[in-house]
Amino acid sequence: MASNMMKFVSLVLLIFLHFSHGTDPQPEQIHLSSTGDPTEMMVTWVTLAATNYSIVEYNKGGLPLTLQASGDVTKFTDGGSEHRVLYIHRVKLTGLASDQMYDYHCGGVEGWSGLFSFKALKSGVDWSPRMAVFGDLGSVNAKSVSYLQEETQQGKYDAILHVGDFGYNLDDDNARVGDDFMNQVQPIAAYVPYMTCPGNHELAYNFSNYRNRFSMPGNSENIFYSWDIGPAHIISVSTEVYFWFQFGIEPVVQQYDWLEKDLKKAASPENRALRPWIIVMGHRPMYCSNSDGDECTWHENAPRSGITSKNLFGMEDLFYKYGVDLGIWAHEHSYERLLPLYNWQVCNGSREEPYTNPCAPVHITTGSAGCDEDHDPFPKDYPPWTAFRSTDYGYTRMTIHNKTHLYMEQVSVDKGGEVIDKMMLIKDIHGPEAWIPKKMKN
Repeated sequence: MASNMMKFVSLVLLIFLHFSHGTDPQPEQIHLSSTGDPTEMMVTWVTLAATNYSIVEYNKGGLPLTLQASGDVTKFTDGGSEHRVLYIHRVKLTGLASDQMYDYHCGGVEGWSGLFSFKALKSGVDWSPRMAVFGDLGSVNAKSVSYLQEETQQGKYDAILHVGDFGYNLDDDNARVGDDFMNQVQPIAAYVPYMTCPGNHELAYNFSNYRNRFSMPGNSENIFYSWDIGPAHIISVSTEVYFWFQFGIEPVVQQYDWLEKDLKKAASPENRALRPWIIVMGHRPMYCSNSDGDECTWHENAPRSGITSKNLFGMEDLFYKYGVDLGIWAHEHSYERLLPLYNWQVCNGSREEPYTNPCAPVHITTGSAGCDEDHDPFPKDYPPWTAFRSTDYGYTRMTIHNKTHLYMEQVSVDKGGEVIDKMMLIKDIHGPEAWIPKKMKN
């Protein structure tokens, strides 16, 4: 009798979990993203109950919040056993004044968020965007979060680039880990555009938690897109399309075709004159020297050299053809700065100043923000194309000073915020013509 009663209680509990989709209309998981237009800002948040309103009230630097914008809500059902439902709200703010501070909150009469603020991006190309750059940040052992939160709220960044792998994993515990992570980064992401790309830890249910939770520019379900900020054109790609062939080869072809068109447009003389810097971010690096045997240590790996026996759809040749200046990666739980490199050959600007007018793209891997999978080690010896590497937890700061100078530095959380590496990339010429005068060095 007791056994039957336990079975009945379990059945009732399962039915309840299946049909109950949450009752809290309070906004949470609030984050911003850029549309690529400096007069706009996208505000995204979650409620655990269906609501009748998706509203942002805002104003220029202070109360009362006299401006209002409305948006849409999407019902997202997680693929886990409970089929939890989240309601994703998106509101686009338009007509923002350049470099103007705004206060805002979001929600509706069923519940409002707390008060947040952001500064609209500056218009034009003659300014110096500042960004924090990192990947592989979990909800557990998130070593860099407090540093990033403090620096963001001190106004040190114009945007965040999170280069894949969120929460570990967004889908875990029927997507509750995703909720925890998005709330954990809210003190960062609710204040500056939080720009992303997918990593391998977003795979579950065809990347559905990633696709639904974020709001990136374009119509590619956040998998690939590009946007402009100051003198830079930033492209976000999915390296994961090269590995998960249960979804078919079509995503590889679709992204490759889109990427070439986007690069061709960005590299045109008129666009390059305005925004000479072309920066690509993707999760898995093309090159690395870690000792964990990952594909970036292989002589041929799919994102770099392509797929099939004919090495089709590799991205490195596109980078070289259209003069990509900088590739930013993560996945390896470490930091590594490479010398200018193409097809395994170093091509420094000079022996003394390798990053002054180099004749190949520069690659940075920054995947040590902190997660529950610890570090990825390095062997003792350096390869000839590695300039600096570290397994300290930390993140990267990037400032695009102007059309010729781009600065990056690595912050070590283990060393209390000490800067452990620096690089100034100087390009008097951008585009493939920058490669032509130089000869590859073995």
